[in-house]
Amino acid sequence: MIRSSESLRIGIACFSSFGGSGVVASEIGMALGRRGHRVCFLSDRPPARLDLACPNVSFHEVALLDYPLVAHQSYALALTAKMIELVHAEKLDLLHAHYALPHSVSAALAAQVLGANPPKLITTLHGTDVTLVDRAHGLLPLTRFAVAASDGITAPSRWLAETAYTNLGLDRTIPIEVIPNFVDTAAFVPPPFRTRHPPYILTHVSNFRPLKRVDLVIGVLAALNAKIPAELQLVGDGPERPRAQALVHELGLQDRVRFRGEIDDLLGIYQMSDVFLLPSATESFGLAALEAMACGVPVVASDVGGLPEVVADGETGFLTAAGDVAAMAEAVLRLASDGALHRRMSRLARERVEAGFRLAPAIDRYEALYRRVLGS
Repeated sequence: MIRSSESLRIGIACFSSFGGSGVVASEIGMALGRRGHRVCFLSDRPPARLDLACPNVSFHEVALLDYPLVAHQSYALALTAKMIELVHAEKLDLLHAHYALPHSVSAALAAQVLGANPPKLITTLHGTDVTLVDRAHGLLPLTRFAVAASDGITAPSRWLAETAYTNLGLDRTIPIEVIPNFVDTAAFVPPPFRTRHPPYILTHVSNFRPLKRVDLVIGVLAALNAKIPAELQLVGDGPERPRAQALVHELGLQDRVRFRGEIDDLLGIYQMSDVFLLPSATESFGLAALEAMACGVPVVASDVGGLPEVVADGETGFLTAAGDVAAMAEAVLRLASDGALHRRMSRLARERVEAGFRLAPAIDRYEALYRRVLGS
């Protein structure tokens, strides 16, 4: 048994790609490192926001196996092997897997190999590991097994927790703890002063997957430009970028859209923004929207998934029906034409983040969960 005063030895497995799950995993690990815990990250490369200068934090590369029989699908096996290696080398108390596939599956397999007294397993569900897994060929039973085998399960929104029970077919006696995603409110702050002058700056940040609906973001800009001068910052990269670039050219918006690529330091982007757009077809939480709100930026987003738990409709922004470009453009126009409304929503957005989505309380909850499953 580990006493509550003792530091823990934690392995964190996460994606390195541009997206919320890697950001959340990195922030959790670095915060725990600053608290004196030993944290070992496992991924194919360091996640974007992981600062390896952070005390007590290390990175361990999961390299694809140079073995012909598994050459095409070797990452999950390589991750399992690295987990086993680290458990022996670092005497890990627990593994925290961000995303069920492949991380929880690899951890569950590692536990079987390790035999008696393996590290405890925490699984944090993030979204498509729950919402899309039922459509993946044959992966539902494997995902359900790994999640159910976890010693602790978390989700960032009540919506995602409920969806996990439904889509994965989990027994309702298995607890899923809702720990909302968070923002370092000392790092993400509103600008010292904000001036309002044309053009109106719209911003979207994502990994450009189809469900993010980047085409709708461009559609909002096109509708808005017919009434007021506006510009769009598109931050991120992914499979939908070529299609988005083609649409920008088709609509003649080349001088109104900036493709910024993947940027690690988003503070300046948020601080120069007037409105943040998130028209996703589905969204388990919406971390980028939360970061924008911390910087005093109202959010116009789809009324889907966990977004209503983040954006207070009519207070910190507007929620519209998914796919309704006209409604989103009208919401942005309301903010652009009413300075008092924009200032009120900007203030309330920051206040909402400070009241319910700060980093320290979230880390307290993760640390308490770790100790609870360890029996300390």
